[in-house]
Amino acid sequence: MNPPAALSPLRHDAFRALWIASLASNTGLWIQNTGAGWLMTSLDPSPIMVSLVQAAAMLPVFLFALPGGALADILDRRMTLIGAQLWISLAGLALAGLAWLDMLGAWGLLALTFAIGAGTAVIFPTWAAATPELVPPDDLVQAVALNGVGFNLARALGPALGGFVLAAAGPVAAFGLNALAFLALLWALVAWRRPAPPSTGLPPERLPAAVRAGLRFAVASPGMRAAILRACAFFFFAAAVWALLPLLVREGLGLGPAAFGTMLGLAGAGAVAAGLALPWLRARVPEGRLVFLASLAAYAAMAALGLATHWAMAGPALLVFGAAWLLAGSTLGAAAQVSAPGWARARALGIYHLSFFGALAVGSALWGWVGLRLGVPSALLLCAATGAATALLVRPWRLARFMRRGRVETTEPALPDPEAPAEHLHSLLHEDSGRVLEAVRYRIDATDRAAFLEAMREVREVRLRSGALVWRLYEDVARPDLWTELWAMESWTDHLREAARLDAADRAALAAAAALHRDRRPPVVTRHLHVQP
Repeated sequence: MNPPAALSPLRHDAFRALWIASLASNTGLWIQNTGAGWLMTSLDPSPIMVSLVQAAAMLPVFLFALPGGALADILDRRMTLIGAQLWISLAGLALAGLAWLDMLGAWGLLALTFAIGAGTAVIFPTWAAATPELVPPDDLVQAVALNGVGFNLARALGPALGGFVLAAAGPVAAFGLNALAFLALLWALVAWRRPAPPSTGLPPERLPAAVRAGLRFAVASPGMRAAILRACAFFFFAAAVWALLPLLVREGLGLGPAAFGTMLGLAGAGAVAAGLALPWLRARVPEGRLVFLASLAAYAAMAALGLATHWAMAGPALLVFGAAWLLAGSTLGAAAQVSAPGWARARALGIYHLSFFGALAVGSALWGWVGLRLGVPSALLLCAATGAATALLVRPWRLARFMRRGRVETTEPALPDPEAPAEHLHSLLHEDSGRVLEAVRYRIDATDRAAFLEAMREVREVRLRSGALVWRLYEDVARPDLWTELWAMESWTDHLREAARLDAADRAALAAAAALHRDRRPPVVTRHLHVQP
């Protein structure tokens, strides 16, 4: 019997083992965050301190996701994951030990929560970037979506389980369970036999250069820009529910930790239902519209929570919110991953996670401050209204168009080649060569001018996504049929990496521009080393 479409990538052994272990690890993370949030209501019950627990968990991703993703692109991803997992396990054990010894204060709780978040900052983009190594191309998009489902299921189910653990055994048990859950992923990573990646013959990228290349890619990629913008717009406002829910349950509804777990269990049930329905929905609703509708549903549920004075109203609202959170989060995560090529996948996803968790951290802190000033119900109502307005503002950035780009298969086109370097310059051609200026000269008929300019707009994005520091197009004022395209790379080694960074769609865009060249000879390609006079 074939598995349901939503679960089809789980038929691959390595992906299944790591996905299940990652689900356990992420669930443990949210159990820990729930225990930390509830414990803070006893250590320091002010809304700002309670919301800072969420901020301390998310802020490290904002700080470390990009360098962590860059490390995963230039080092062995399996060893990067193992090292980060060991760090998290040690921090989790320290948190449980201090809580058991009754030596944990409010600021110590925040510090160790921050330390655990630093490890997750490396794990999230690295795990996402490893997915194409675990499934064949036909299953990649659904595997990406399933990763999002797993993360968001953990985000919804973890707090629910955390609430029950708190009610049954207290915060120490929640922290200890978190440390054990991380060990499950560590075991799966040790058991994973990752094939050695093919050698490019080039030296590994240096971390600062890798970070800069990742930033240039994200800025120049329309798909990544859209995913990041819309993720920030959603998670900044959605963070208010997770940040303020402990106070809403404890003070607004007058309930205890068991009821808190039940409420979050309803959010988890909504997420489970949405995860199973996601392939059916994605086949019928464009990704951008799905995120927009899920955002409106989340804000409607948030408004209902703001008005709730009884669990009978808050429960269904959390059911809807959990489903909307998973639909929006999984779709945005899939859009980001499909937009990122293999060479930059971890660092590009690090930028996405930086933005996503940064929005969660800032949103948690801000809406906690608003809750302190206006009260929790008013903060939720204000957040719902402003979130819905923001969802309308960012809707023009359409994800569907960009996600389709990653699924296009294009025949590999022939591109013009440059001359080989002069032999006496070979000793200068390395990663410390300084900038390399590249140029392509075209002859374009006047009747093709508009088509050429349109083609070069796409070429500009291809060059910038591939690592160009700057790109320019010039028209000869004496002979307007002659055009020169110029762009600069950081070094000769970075120039050599450029060809490997082009995917089939990139090469097709370059070939479309070259096809407008009108001459017996192909476009002239030259390369120039920067010389300090």
